[in-house]
Amino acid sequence: MNGYFHSVVLSEDSCKGCTHCIKRCPTEAIRVRDRKASISGERCIDCGECIRVCPYHAQKAVTDDLEDIKKYKYRIALVPPAVHGQFDTGIGLGKILKAVEMLGFDEAYDISPYCDIASAIIQKYYLEEEKITRPAIYSDCPVIIRLIQLRYPDLLENVIPLVSPMEIAARLIKTDTVSKKNFKREDVGVFYLTPCPARVTSVRVLIGLSFAYTDGLISIRKIFGSLSKNLGELQSLEKVEGYEFSGRGLKWGIIGGQSQSIVSKNYLAVDGIENVINVFEELELGKLKNMDFVEAYACTGGCVGGPLLVENAFVAKTRVKHLADTTHSPKLIGKEKVKEFIEAGLFTWTEEIKPKKMVSLDPNIGKAIQKMEKVEEILKKLPGIDCGSCGAPTCRALAEDIVNGRAREVDCVFRLREKINEIDRG
Repeated sequence: MNGYFHSVVLSEDSCKGCTHCIKRCPTEAIRVRDRKASISGERCIDCGECIRVCPYHAQKAVTDDLEDIKKYKYRIALVPPAVHGQFDTGIGLGKILKAVEMLGFDEAYDISPYCDIASAIIQKYYLEEEKITRPAIYSDCPVIIRLIQLRYPDLLENVIPLVSPMEIAARLIKTDTVSKKNFKREDVGVFYLTPCPARVTSVRVLIGLSFAYTDGLISIRKIFGSLSKNLGELQSLEKVEGYEFSGRGLKWGIIGGQSQSIVSKNYLAVDGIENVINVFEELELGKLKNMDFVEAYACTGGCVGGPLLVENAFVAKTRVKHLADTTHSPKLIGKEKVKEFIEAGLFTWTEEIKPKKMVSLDPNIGKAIQKMEKVEEILKKLPGIDCGSCGAPTCRALAEDIVNGRAREVDCVFRLREKINEIDRG
């Protein structure tokens, strides 16, 4: 794997070289050469934008299958708010969790109460006690952390070193199950139903942790048909009880939910990878310092806009908001419990988050400077319109590829036309 694992993979057989993906990739990780796309493992942050825009479905996400849960004696499913947004609000939250269990799980847990735990820790420790540089950045979206590592390393000191609600749930539930049911830890499999490929990568290539309690991730889109069938079988049931939910925690599935849950009055909530980049550019320039908290999601609408979902993001957002507003929210845990969690180190990162180097022109500084000068010379010859027809996202990206021997000037249709005209005149 050349030292990299990515959930987002490319099927060359399906790729037609249309260049849709190169313009939407936020880290310029994709190139199209000889009518085939390729993804740079060093640059990819698994945001799934290429999956979303590819008309030929050439980009796919590697996730676990339901067959994989059979490796464990006891199987647990973690259900995020995005799942509820895929179905009509009249179905009922309990029925959806029951339908998940019918897929082959022994138990299903809703993530919303564990979002409340994250809310309490952020509010009562990191913000109220000012334990983090402002504006504080916490995201349930793993794309955001990888984007900061890659493009905005100066913002790492603003990132709250707290694991996601997914991992909070996995740690508490697995530990409790092992204790109460007398299992070994390896006997219990915890699987998260994921709306995006980035979460898969976050478990396979850990950020801030040496190991994860989450054992696998299954695409929501992959199981949607089976879930719908199970819900049909449960139609005659009036109500299914026995599960815990939090209206406050359900809001974490939509943009603004984190911020509202931690009761931060001075916050900024931004969704959509391009909008996030624009805000981070402002932050890196030292602007927006008056903000206490920044909530960011790579997908439009929040997790309900994930590329591994079925329902329209705006419809799903409306459903989750309705469910959140009509579901009881228990009281957040108090400062003493928060202090207990912090001192135990159960949910905080154990590893330092370091910047991730962008691909340089050359590891040798002297040669890199020479190549940079050559890039500037080539740029003067290119049209500067960033049309993408050369297979690179921008003219600068093409110039860098040319300098490193990965492209030619005549890959630019304008330069090719000029060369042909020169030959004709000659």
